[in-house]
Amino acid sequence: MSLIAQLTRHKSVEQLQGELGQRRDFRRVLGVWQLTAIGIGGIIGVGVFVLAGQQAALNAGPAVALAFIIAGIASAAAALCYAEFAGLIPVTGSAYTYSYATLGELVAWLIGWDLLLEYALIVAVVAIGWSGYVQAALAGVGIVLPAWAQGAIGTGEGRVFNVIAAAITLAVAALLTFRTEWGARFNTLVVAVKVAAVMLVIGIGVFYIDPANWHPFIPARVTDAAGVGHYGLQGIVTAAAVVFFAVFGYDTLTTAAEEAKNPQRDLPRAVLLSLGVSMAMYLAVSMVLTGIAHYSTLNTDAPVADAFTHLGLRWVAVAISVAAVFGLISVLFAFMLGAARIWFALARDGLLPGWFAHVHPRYGTPHRPTLALGVFTALVAGLFPLGEVAKLVNIGVLSAFIVICGSVILLRIRKPDLPRTFRTPWVPLVPLVGIAFSIWLLSELAAITWLVFVVWVSLGLIVYFGYGIRHSRLAQK
Repeated sequence: MSLIAQLTRHKSVEQLQGELGQRRDFRRVLGVWQLTAIGIGGIIGVGVFVLAGQQAALNAGPAVALAFIIAGIASAAAALCYAEFAGLIPVTGSAYTYSYATLGELVAWLIGWDLLLEYALIVAVVAIGWSGYVQAALAGVGIVLPAWAQGAIGTGEGRVFNVIAAAITLAVAALLTFRTEWGARFNTLVVAVKVAAVMLVIGIGVFYIDPANWHPFIPARVTDAAGVGHYGLQGIVTAAAVVFFAVFGYDTLTTAAEEAKNPQRDLPRAVLLSLGVSMAMYLAVSMVLTGIAHYSTLNTDAPVADAFTHLGLRWVAVAISVAAVFGLISVLFAFMLGAARIWFALARDGLLPGWFAHVHPRYGTPHRPTLALGVFTALVAGLFPLGEVAKLVNIGVLSAFIVICGSVILLRIRKPDLPRTFRTPWVPLVPLVGIAFSIWLLSELAAITWLVFVVWVSLGLIVYFGYGIRHSRLAQK
């Protein structure tokens, strides 16, 4: 077999659909509402409680809502494409599996490899943000951690390691090693608490809005002493590239396809439901937050809670902090679940060692990759500041979005008659919109993000050509 033939070998859609009924790796225990809760859990989190305020202060001003809309358009176009694939190929692995069926093994490997890193980094980012809210809540009752345990080096004098951030990632990894339905039930409860907190912010905050805080809605462009630009239209785009990390997450629920009771019906519904509900809440919170506090005051570890504290509503701030403490756990749950299942899928296809492709004999979960991810994310969350990690989490997902949107167009041309339980509307327009916005947002990412991406892709190529290309299940056949 030629090298090109090896790199482009793929499993057909029909082959994947045929294998689906034979797979017994996971237990089918998730219904549409539990899947939707995983999606909302993955989307609503640090974006509402942290990034909305920080990006308003640093880049967009009150127009941070426009940044969410820009990011949301790209995400919605991709979500429609994900929904089509989720109904067509309801197999563990999400974008990795979809690209395997359309673009071949090498592209699929690179997408899976990239998403593995991105999902793990998202877990670390959210864990760091979660730690900020926990420490704020503890300080409210007079409990202050030793300086060395409060954060990573560089985040304050005497800080060495973010103990709370590391601890929560390990705890979520432990939870995910038990039965999937146990974790899903806990996650659904946590998502309900989080949604209640968001509604509290909106319901009470709307009565304290000062329209003067919205003027100017798009602050004039300025440059700081370090030569970094802020605000203006460019600032909105910069903020959109950052908060984009907060408007995906529905893709995590597609990684649990083989654990869904009725995947071809429920996965598309859950993808669209979770994104629609989440975007409505993001826009409402952005407007309320910048209405109750001047945007320049929102660059803190817990901007929503701080804004209500400054209004004299300390009980609301405490309630939000407590809800955020519980609510952000669902984000950790969603992305670690997704990362573990992508790792499992890569190993099951032979592209990574098969040792990781075993499920727990009692609990039926991919416990080995889950625990390995728990240790890795604990180290990242403990050792690095929020801002530095947040810069790195978008590029792999944006790349996956481009591949998925392009694959929908390609598969419509190759196999237009395949039965689809959900069809992306207005193809190729919608996928092209998703591709265009994703490329635009990619162009706005910092140079360090691209550098890390190139290094990670290069490492992935070494792993693939050194191991995966020879051990692939398709190679064995």
